Parts: sequence; C-alpha cells; structure tokens
Amino acid sequence: MESYVSGARGEAVSSKPKVVLGVSGGIAAYKACELLRRLTESGHDVRVVPTDSALHFVGAATWSALSGNPVSTEVWDSVHEVPHVRIGQHADLVIVAPATADMLAKAAHGLADDLLTNTLLTARCPVVFAPAMHTEMWEHPATQENVATLRRRGALVIEPAVGRLTGVDTGKGRFPDPVEVFEYVRRVLARGAAAATTDLAGTHVVVSAGGTREPLDPVRFLGNRSSGKQGYALARTAAARGARVTLLSANAELPDPAGVDVVHVGTAVQLREAVVKAAADADAVVMAAAVADFRPAVYAPGKIKKQGDSGAPTVELVRNPDILAEISAERARPGQIVVGFAAETDDVLANGRAKLARKGCDLLVVNEVGERKTFGSEENEAVILGSDGAETPVPYGPKEALADRIWDEVVRRVTPAHADPRE
Repeated sequence: MESYVSGARGEAVSSKPKVVLGVSGGIAAYKACELLRRLTESGHDVRVVPTDSALHFVGAATWSALSGNPVSTEVWDSVHEVPHVRIGQHADLVIVAPATADMLAKAAHGLADDLLTNTLLTARCPVVFAPAMHTEMWEHPATQENVATLRRRGALVIEPAVGRLTGVDTGKGRFPDPVEVFEYVRRVLARGAAAATTDLAGTHVVVSAGGTREPLDPVRFLGNRSSGKQGYALARTAAARGARVTLLSANAELPDPAGVDVVHVGTAVQLREAVVKAAADADAVVMAAAVADFRPAVYAPGKIKKQGDSGAPTVELVRNPDILAEISAERARPGQIVVGFAAETDDVLANGRAKLARKGCDLLVVNEVGERKTFGSEENEAVILGSDGAETPVPYGPKEALADRIWDEVVRRVTPAHADPRE
C-alpha cells in the first residue's frame, strides 16, 4: 500500500490526489460510503477520518475496507507519525461529509478535540463541508453564523438539499446526492491551486439550462434537443468557485447539482417568470437554456386526432418572449452581467456578433452545431464574444472546461452587489 503520510518514515509517496474524508456523527454517514467508493475508484488516495459519533452509524472496518487506508479517530494512534498534523498537511483536499451542526461549530471556533478537528486546523488545501441536519438546526442563527464564518475564511460549504429527513420530516438539510458531491469535489480538485481562491464568493449567479417545451395538446409538444448538460456544468463550476447558484432547469433529466438551488420549469413563459424573479438580486445571469422562439397559439385540451384523408391540421404559432433581450435591456441592478448562448450552423462568428449586438448582453457564447458538437454531448467548443470586443476561443473539451472559461470572463467583469446572503 502506498503511504498516505508523505515522508513520515521514508516510505514511497503516493502520486494519487490525496483526499481526507471526514465523517461526523449524522445518519447521513452511510451516504458517505458511496462518495468514498467513487473517490477511490476514480484514482484518489482517500484517508477516512471519522468522529467517534460517526462510528455509531458506520464502523471503522467499513471505512478501512473501502479506502484501503487505516482509520482512526484519536490523535494518540500512531503517535510517531504525528497524524494530527501530517494528515492535514499533506492533503490535496479535505471534505467533511456529512458535516453536522456540531462539527460546523467546532470548525468555526477552531476547536481541536479529536483527529478530524485537528486535521481541519492543519489543512492548507481546499476544505469542503457538506452539511446534513434537520431544517431547524440548519436555519438556526448559530449554525448560519458558523457557516458564514467558515465561508469568510475560504472554506466551501455546500448548501444542503431539500427533501426527506430523518423520520417523517421534510425540508432543507438533506445530504445532497453523493454522486453530485463527488462531482463537486472533482471540480474543486481540478482547479488545483486556484481552488484556494473562491473568486465567485459573495455573488449570486443565475443559470438557465435545458430546453423549453411548448405543449400542443396533452400528449405532444414543440421542443428541442438540448440536454441541459452545459447549463448544469455552469452551475456546478460556479458552486465550486463559491457562488450562490440558482439553476432554472427546463426539462433536463439530470440530478440536481450539489449545493445549488434548482427551480424546475417547462415552457418559455414559465422560464421567463423564473428568470425575472431570480435575477432580481443576481450579480450574473447566464442563459444557457435553449428557449423555443414560438409556441402554439391555441392549446388543444384533448389529443389532436387524425382527420381522415383531409391532411394534417394547421398549427398557428405565436412568438415567445425574448428573455435574453429583455433582461439585457432591463437590468435588475447596475453592473449585472448577462451572458447568452448562440448555436449556429454557418457563419458562426458573424452571426454571433450580430446576435450579441441585437440582444445587448455582455457576453455571448457561440458554438457551432455539427459533427461532435451536437446537443447531448459531454464535450463542447465555443468562442466567447464580449460586448467590449473581446473574443476568447475555447477548444474542444469537457463542458466543465468551457464553463470555467465562461466564469473567468464573468469574474473579470462582475462587481458583487452585496455580501453572500448565506453569510
């Protein structure tokens, strides 16, 4: 086994990214097993550091077997290796999942009464907390103040999900989908040293994703091929960079990203209403959704039937609201950045520049639809056009790479309107 503690006794040092998975004593501890499995299977060297309370939910043998590393809760184990210092010093990332209200309080106040809290004090890498608790505990002023303190210090605190809690209770405080927590961690690690600077902290960003559907009757609709993957990548990367993110999802069959507030919509009119509402206090709005230009003038309450041999029925269309042009012309506040998308099949840059001028947004992401560039792909390439004349080509690659480049351009232009309300 490769040594986790670098140079402790001259052992070979693992070249794998080193992740410390702290587990505190909440019922969601069992979900961290799935997070651990995904981390190890994707090539990360994971050291699990549970609290004593966590071991009431999942035993040390499970953590050790899944990680391939020894498990301890005490600073007194293997004292010659100074684990209370070394584990944090040599980590590339520390994530506490789940993070209970007690653990958030200890971390915010710098307490160090076990191996995990000592590790948090010695870590100089990105630190992520994935809270899970009852709604009342999450919303309590003490917890919110502790979260704000951690965020001010540069820690990344993922917003908990809304859903079923322990027993019959439902509300905000649920541990996010472990797969999405893994994606969050992966994005933070991918940013490397840049992850230590949460350059979108203190901002509220709104992202639309997917494709609107305009119903013809209870069965049929007018739609498009957008999968929502680019918009979801934008939401994930913004959250990993410290932003408060509102994702407006139009018919995207994708899991909610960890730490993101998701609003589900169907039609262009519904999307417009959601955008206007969410943009009221947003620092940036990114319209990545594919919005239908037209909708049926009349909705048929019953399924439209074939009409014998008389031919197909005629469907009259009316224009949908131009959401991008509207929010560009009527900014919710001074300094708000608006980003649009344009999918083109020919004269890509010329059409993109014309659309940028016509819509009045600050940035327009132009991509060519064609081979290897179709809706639903995991990859994308584009040119980011700026109203200031900037032109930033982004080569073919993962959609998250394009998302990060878009946020780079937003960061250069945005001025946060206020402190993050989560703080």
